[in-house]
Amino acid sequence: MNSISNTIPGYTDPDLLATNTIRFLSIDAVQKANSGHPGLPMGAAAMAYVLWTRFLKHNPSDPHWFDRDRFVLSAGHGSMLLYSLLHLTGYDLSLEEIKHFRQWGSKTPGHPERGETPGVETTTGPLGQGFANGVGMAIAEAYLAARYNKPGFEIINHHTYALVSDGDLMEGVAAEAAPLAGHLKLGKLIYLYDSNHITLASSTQVTFTEDHVQRFEAYGWHTQSIEDGNDVEAITNAIRFAQEEKERPSIIIVRTHIGYGSPHKQDSCAAHGSPLGVEEVKLTKENLGWPLEPTFYIPDEALHLFRKALANGDQLETAWEQNFTAYKNKYPELASELADLINGIIPSGWDKDFPEFPTDAKGMATRVASGKIMQSFFKFLPGFIGGSADLNSSTHTELKGAGNFEDPSMAVGDLQGSAEGGWSHAGRNVQYGVREHAMGAISNGMAAHGGILPFTATFLTFSDYMRPAIRLAALMELKVVYVFTHDSIALGEDGPTHQSVEHVAVLRAIPGLMVIRPCDANETAVAWRMAIETHKTPVALILSRQDLPTLDRKIYGAADGLHFGAYILADTPNANPDLILMASGSEVSLIVQAQQELSKHNLAVRLVSMPSWELFEAQPPEYRDLVLPPTIRNRISVEAGITMGWQHYVGDEGDMIGINTFGASAPGDVMMREYGFTVENICNRALALVKRNRHD
Repeated sequence: MNSISNTIPGYTDPDLLATNTIRFLSIDAVQKANSGHPGLPMGAAAMAYVLWTRFLKHNPSDPHWFDRDRFVLSAGHGSMLLYSLLHLTGYDLSLEEIKHFRQWGSKTPGHPERGETPGVETTTGPLGQGFANGVGMAIAEAYLAARYNKPGFEIINHHTYALVSDGDLMEGVAAEAAPLAGHLKLGKLIYLYDSNHITLASSTQVTFTEDHVQRFEAYGWHTQSIEDGNDVEAITNAIRFAQEEKERPSIIIVRTHIGYGSPHKQDSCAAHGSPLGVEEVKLTKENLGWPLEPTFYIPDEALHLFRKALANGDQLETAWEQNFTAYKNKYPELASELADLINGIIPSGWDKDFPEFPTDAKGMATRVASGKIMQSFFKFLPGFIGGSADLNSSTHTELKGAGNFEDPSMAVGDLQGSAEGGWSHAGRNVQYGVREHAMGAISNGMAAHGGILPFTATFLTFSDYMRPAIRLAALMELKVVYVFTHDSIALGEDGPTHQSVEHVAVLRAIPGLMVIRPCDANETAVAWRMAIETHKTPVALILSRQDLPTLDRKIYGAADGLHFGAYILADTPNANPDLILMASGSEVSLIVQAQQELSKHNLAVRLVSMPSWELFEAQPPEYRDLVLPPTIRNRISVEAGITMGWQHYVGDEGDMIGINTFGASAPGDVMMREYGFTVENICNRALALVKRNRHD
């Protein structure tokens, strides 16, 4: 790499040299790929340069150092900005990977993907998600700092930064997450807002003319504005002021120019999502005094400046490790606990106090059983924190005595959940308010931060509001537990707006998400064990509002069969049953009763509890064929939801009892009866199926 800083006019300034290195590395990568978004890296390069070289605490040699600052590129379409920074500062991202931007098998996909590229903290691209992820990371940092820091030992002490865009701020998830961050006084959260006034299709004057300063001040944020996005000293001072603000999260609104330096595409939509074009790249390089050849040019001076991050990062991490060693000597139990959280280790015996649920014909709702189980284990899992969308009393997910994650000054009277454990960032109940989408995305940020096993809770029908975040959790292989209660039309009088019909099927359609719908209290206990002990997999627990019988496991298959996704709950004396009845969740108790009735018709019926399709599909073919023998043609599925997907298990000659329409407003037992979820209907359908297949 040849030096140009002393031979090309205008490049005596190392800041400008480094900033334009980011710009043209990004431009060349997008142009070579003939695909991508050059405008944001060109406009936001200066603020990114300042943050990454003057403030960001990180170690490119160890991207997983726990006390690093977190950086989120919420505007993930500008991914080449992040890839340029990662390469230049010395992460394991070669120039060859930059040259293979957006190509098959590269570490530089079109949008940043956690796990694909060293240094990428979270997968972004769907706008607004990264904004809320950053809030979750700040919550994780604040909680761990409150729990583990001691005088003289700030073991957890880092910031969360994000670069956000006009599009991020337009999305509703940002409007949910931002006021919560202000309310919680997340003072170590600092966002740089790339305010370039251009979206993909228009100017923001068409769609986005709010007063951003007033908006965020109303949210409880510290705000600053910078009129020139290339003024590195103004940006430096603003970030420093933001760091000095200890209580309020900060947003720095930086007026930038999309496609900066492009003679014909600066400040236009044309710079957003398409390559500049060969001729415009040439004109832009000439305009900013950059050599036309070679492409992917990195001046020695610029690289040297960026690569200081390697030595600085090593020093910072070494100092932290020395401090942690001293901390370990003085606080061995806390240090051991924190080390387990950092390494994702589940302590042995965490489930030793799990309740055992006796046989009970009346039983209990699985949401109630879930609540009892949570109370039994959370004290053994210090990283287990979360909350509901204002539904603790309905979802039974409040961690009793663990306190709220809250600022002490906000306590008002003797609010529920504020006893023992107090109001502080050490509290483990996150009061999300009615913010399902932000709750999901914030939980992703907590999980991505590390040291936290987050959970969320709401009614199953409101999983619709969370689905974008759930999908990203599955894509990132983040360990998040979703508690979804009120799982079917059986919730009753609230009517079809609140009655889940298609939601279990929708969740099952998400690759990498484990969906579990337990049939009774004991299956619920096994489901929680799976949720906690499963690695790199988000888990959705689908729970009932209505009471469900607790099965006699001396008669029926052990609840541990849930580990296999589906198991034989009850079998026939002979090896060839006349019929297989399979069900999940609350409908399992119906097929249990139906088996007893069908025996009066001399039908040998096998019962299969099928709480998790994903777990069942993960079993070897031999096991699946053992549970559902291919030779048994008479099969019926029973589930209070749409039948989509069940045909795979019942086959072309089987039958499916479900609900492929919306519900209605009536008591839950009436709903189940009117929609055919009765023992009588199951028996009639079974007899008709057997008769039909016999004639065939």
